[in-house]
Amino acid sequence: MGNESLAEVVQTDIAGYFEHLAARIERLVGSLSHEQLWSNPFGFGNSVGRIVVHLTGSLSHFIGAGVAGTGYVRDRAGEFSDPSRPAAEDLLARFREAIGLVVRTLHSQGEAGLTTPVTGCGEPVRDRFGLFLVCAAHISNHVGQIVYLVQAHGHQLDEKTW
Repeated sequence: MGNESLAEVVQTDIAGYFEHLAARIERLVGSLSHEQLWSNPFGFGNSVGRIVVHLTGSLSHFIGAGVAGTGYVRDRAGEFSDPSRPAAEDLLARFREAIGLVVRTLHSQGEAGLTTPVTGCGEPVRDRFGLFLVCAAHISNHVGQIVYLVQAHGHQLDEKTW
């Protein structure tokens, strides 16, 4: 740990994990055609594109509006029902913006910021540290779904699970 405080270690490690998850999503999205990105090979669930829109909205809401004070107003239902099908580059640019905001906000916290109580996020989130942790876990959960969808579209993956 050296001269780093525990808060600095936590911020660096969790930020690195957000970046890792974002890179995985970018690689997975990049393996799909435009049609595959927005189609679902099953009769249930969502397309990869809809999941990325959802993750962008979730991060923009919980971290952007909730911690960074961006004023973002979420339309969660619209994340799944919006008929638009942007190009992968545009979809990923918005996702990468949200990840960048999360990483910058995380690095600005320090111990006082990480231990600041939060409300309205549900159990088990009590403070900003817990919120960042749950947001990372949320992305990780959806990465698993995206991997499954990409494979269902016929792509062979050579990816580590984490």
